[in-house]
Parts: sequence; structure tokens; C-alpha cells
Amino acid sequence: MDAYPIKLSLYHDPSWSTVGRYCRCHLVWSVAHDACACAASAAMAVWCGARILPLERRVYSITLVIEPNTAFLRAARAGQLDTVVDLLDSGAVKDINTCNSNGLNALHLAAKDGHISVVEELLKRGATVDAATKKGNTALHIACLAGQESVARALLAAGAKADAQSAAGFTPLYMAAQENHAGCVKMLLAAGASQTLATEDGFTPLAVAMQQGHDRVVAELLESDTRGKVRLPALHIAAKKNDVKAATLLLENEHNPDACSKSGFTPLHIAAHYGNVGVARALLAAGADAGRAAKHNITPLHVASKWGQLAMLDLLVENGKSATTESGLTPLHVASFMGCMNIALVLIGAGAPADAATARGETPLHLAARAHQTDLVRVLLRNNAKVDARAREEQTPLHVAARLGHADIAALLVQHGADVGATTKDKYTPLHIAAKEGKEEVASILLEHGAAIEAETRKGFTPLHLAAKYGDTGVARLLLAQAAAPDAPGRSHITPLHMATYYGHPDIALLLLDKGASPHSLAKNGHSALHIACRHNHPDIAFALLEHDADPSVKSKAGFTPLHMAAQEGHEDCVEMLIERGADVNVPANNGLTPVHLAASEGRTGVLKALMSAGGQVNARTRDGFTPLHQAAQQGHTLIIQLLLKQNADPNALSANGQTACAIADRLGYISAVEALRPVTENTLSQAVGDTEQGKIEVVSLHA
Repeated sequence: MDAYPIKLSLYHDPSWSTVGRYCRCHLVWSVAHDACACAASAAMAVWCGARILPLERRVYSITLVIEPNTAFLRAARAGQLDTVVDLLDSGAVKDINTCNSNGLNALHLAAKDGHISVVEELLKRGATVDAATKKGNTALHIACLAGQESVARALLAAGAKADAQSAAGFTPLYMAAQENHAGCVKMLLAAGASQTLATEDGFTPLAVAMQQGHDRVVAELLESDTRGKVRLPALHIAAKKNDVKAATLLLENEHNPDACSKSGFTPLHIAAHYGNVGVARALLAAGADAGRAAKHNITPLHVASKWGQLAMLDLLVENGKSATTESGLTPLHVASFMGCMNIALVLIGAGAPADAATARGETPLHLAARAHQTDLVRVLLRNNAKVDARAREEQTPLHVAARLGHADIAALLVQHGADVGATTKDKYTPLHIAAKEGKEEVASILLEHGAAIEAETRKGFTPLHLAAKYGDTGVARLLLAQAAAPDAPGRSHITPLHMATYYGHPDIALLLLDKGASPHSLAKNGHSALHIACRHNHPDIAFALLEHDADPSVKSKAGFTPLHMAAQEGHEDCVEMLIERGADVNVPANNGLTPVHLAASEGRTGVLKALMSAGGQVNARTRDGFTPLHQAAQQGHTLIIQLLLKQNADPNALSANGQTACAIADRLGYISAVEALRPVTENTLSQAVGDTEQGKIEVVSLHA
């Protein structure tokens, strides 16, 4: 698609406060004194790749080149109505429904930020009102999620489907209910939106509103049900409002006390949520089942435990203290996670199992540690909860506290005898986890209590390896201060220095070097940290390594030097640095490839020039007789071919199987390469083209 040019000329006049004009779109530019100084406009200029050229002392010319569809979408998102209209009227944008890579079109973008004038204009011009994104969301979904009532109203008036469902089953009503946008909920209900449509995991708008505690939305949804043909939800409303008289009247008229709403909750669930003991007693007296499970096996006791409704427990605790949801949560799990200490004490006193495990193997202690509920952790430990209970992957509560950096909970667990050396399925100790997540305070506590500083994971990595991998200088410094081995070899002899180099953490690399890490350590394949730095273009780390006497000509087991790595990847800074330090530009690997071969094969023009300037041989041969010219011909790199020929590369050189560079290029169909080579090649052989050593050098995997 053609680019859409935008040109501006800005002229300073002391009487002007703002000036802004361009051929098809409109921006506002603030100009002060002799400078084109404007926040929004400068940002747009840089964003779009603008070139700002001074024409005179007070005149600036700015040229923006924006692909028209991109400009159209950006204008819609920014609410720039004039720009949207101009782009459509000019014909620059052919399809009003054009979208970005996520499937978002102009209507979606304008709807999200409430640009009602843009939305109305797009609808008037025929934008598809129910066009869906890649996730299946329509503009109405997006407007309702963002609470844009005026936009939602306009979309509904234009025929938007109130019950459209996304790929995951979300409706606009569900999104509005989830985000507590009561106005949008009311509007959608008035438009006939259904409350019964559920998501893939079975949640309805009412279920999510209740789960999130959005009282206004819950009331709107329940009252809407009451106005419908089915009177049953009236009992739910009475339960919510604690209207004992209304509830009693409904029950006397043979309403089922255990009747489920469309979301699967009974009136007792709702009474438990709000702590309405009066209605709860009436329901129980009428025979309501205190252990009745709603969707996902949630009981009224779960609900009361989540919301800290202590008064409800005396009514409910004997019925369901050990009840579990589909995921295995007991009421004690819920209370522990929510920090409801009094609820937890009542449940424990009533005999609730303190070490019940969820489907993930987590006990209430795991959940309290995860939610940073220190008091609940203390209560559970005092009531004999297993301090080293194992969840899925063998994680203990101490692993959880270490991962999240909850130092107070970690200290409390250790004081109660938690095993600081406990390992997960992959042999991670809490110290490994703290190092990985950069939790220095937790790491310090663990070390003070005897955590093994050289403990190894299943892959052979120590906590220092993980600190180096994830780049936490504080934890790395702490570990080194506690005598962690800076050259500890992991699997394949990978050291922390290799890790820090591979993942590009110069501060960690320098710290390790200063603490005695050897720049000469080699991985199992013979790669040094310098190989890795040059392969992955970390010139700052490469410089630090060279300053610590790393060998610039060190060879891997395959005979490759750091210069081979840098040349292959086109990292000119590293190439020049290595050459300055005396690296041999003509050193062959075991298969005969030189850095010049690799630069030619990968089309690295700048690197090739640097190598040839340093004496790189353009007619060097590999073990199979291939020259750099053969390598360039096989990849069709015409510019490289021309550069090599200018440096007297021999076009008539034959490989071991009798091929010239021209013959190779001809067989592979590289026309421009053939045109460059044919005039200087004496003959072109017709034998089958053999393979060259074109494969890239593989660096050892450094994944922990």
C-alpha cells in the first residue's frame, strides 16, 4: 500500500500561540521563540519518522510519511475526527473496516476511548457495527468494558448485537458487569441482553459481579430478573437486602429455599455474601441446604469465609467445614487467602482440616503465604499446620514466600522449622527461587539460617547462576559476599559468567570478574564468555572481558574464535574491538572457515570491509575448497561478490567438486550474482552444485 505523505511548514510569529496545518490531517503545534518546541507534535513527528529541517531562522519544514491505514487507525484512536473524515474523503483509505494485526479497526479504537463523534461518523459511513477482533470482541464489547455509555448507546442504536459473544464466550453484559459499569449494564438489559449466556468456564454476568463484589451491578441484574417472567430471583433480592419479611412471605408461598438463580447461586449463598443472618435463619428454617454447592462447588460457607462474614459461621460451620470447590478449596483455604483471621479460628476450632490440599496440592498455609497474610500464617502454624507441606512441583510455603519476596513470612516459617534446603521437583531450593526472582531480603534470611549456597538444580545451576541469568546485582553481590563460587560449573560447564554474558547483564559480568571469575573458563563445547559476548553483540561485556585478559583468539572445540562469531552475526563493534586486540583475521576453524568466509556467507558488508582492511584473505579456502566468493555466490549476495572482486578475489577458483562461484550462482538462480561473475569467469561448469559450509555456528544452550 502506498505511503501517505504529510508535509508541514511552521513559521514563528510572536503573536501566535499555536499553529498547525498539514495537507490532509490536523495536528496542533505549539511554537515558542526560535524553536519548534511542542510536546504532542514532536512526539508524533518522532513516532512517524519525521525529518525536521531548518529552512530559515524561524521556519521549519517537517515531512511525515505515514501509511494511510495506519494514520487512519491512529486518528480514530486519538479522536481526530477531521483527520478520519479527510482520509476517507480523499480515498487514501479504501476500506473503512481496515484493522491492525490484532483485528482492531477504527470503530473498535474510537469506542475504547469514548470518541463518540468519530464513532458516529464511522457508523454513518457504513462501518460494520459488529466487526470482531481476533479475540471475537465487537466495538460494543470494548465500549462496555471501558464503561463508555454514550458510545454503547450509539452502537446499540446502529444495530449492534447486545448478546454477541467473543471467542471465550464473553458478552458485552458480562464485560460491563465485570468492570462494575452499572450504567452500561442497565442499558444492555433494556436492550434485551440475556443474563443466561455464560463464558466458556460457566460464568454469567451475575456470577462475575457477585464474585467481584459489585453491589450495584448485582442489584441491577437481580432486579431485572424480578421484572421478568420468572419470580424466583425475588427471593435472592430479599436475601441480598436482608428483607426478612419479604423472604418469609416468599417462602410461605412455596418458593424453593434452594432454588438456584441463573448463575447457579442459592438465596443462602447471597445471604452469606452480605452477612445477612436474619434471612439466612429464615432460609434454614424453611429447609435450605447449608451445604448446597453452586457452580464450581462453591458452598455458602465458602462465600461467608471469603467475605469475612463471621456472624454467618455459627449457622453454616457444621454443614460444610470440609466442603471443597472444584479446584479443591475448602472454606479454610478461602479464609486464609483473604486474611479473615477470626473466620479461620472458628473453622479450625470446628475441626476444619488445616492441611487440606487443593487440586494443585496447596494447603491453607501455601495460600496465606502467597497472599502475604502474615497473621494467618502465624495462626495456622500455631494450630499445627505442616510447615513443609508440599504442593504441586513439590513447592513448600517457604518456596512461595521466597518467590514473592515476603520476607516476614519467610522468617516466620523458618522460625517454625521450615526446611531451608527443601527442593522442588526440579531441585530448586528457596534460595534458588529468591535468587531467580531478585528477592535479596529473603535470600539474606535464608543464608542466615544455613541455606546451602552451592546447592544445584537438576540442571546443575547454583543460586549465583540464577542471579546472573536474571540480572539481579543485589542478590549476586550478597551471594558472592557469602563466598559463592564465581566459577561454579553448571551443566555443560556453564559458569555464572557465561550466564550473565548470554543474557546481557554487564553489571553482573563485571561484578563476577571483579570477584575472581575467570574469563578463560570454557563451556563443554569450548566457548568462552568472549565467544558468547561476540555472538550476541554485547560489546560492553566483551570489552570488560578483554580488560580482564580474555584471549581474543581462543578457539572452541570446532575451532571457532570470537572473531568468527562476531563476523558471522555482523557485529562490527565487536569485530573492530577484537582486531584492535590482535585477533587473527585469517584463522581457520576446523572445517577451514575463516571470519572472511562467514562475513561473505551472511552478507555482512561492513564486517567484510573491516576484515579485509586488517589483511583478511579473500582467496582463503575451506577444507572442501570453497572461497569467500563461493560462499557469497551461494547466498546470492551481489554486493559482497562485487566487493570481493574489487579485492582481487579469484572468480575462476574451483571448489573440491569443481564449481566456480558463477556456476553456483547460476544453478541457484541468482541472476544479479551471475551477471557480476560471468564477465570475469573463464568458464561456467555445469556439474551439480555441492553444499557449502553455510550453516551457522551454534552456541551452547544456556537456558536454566
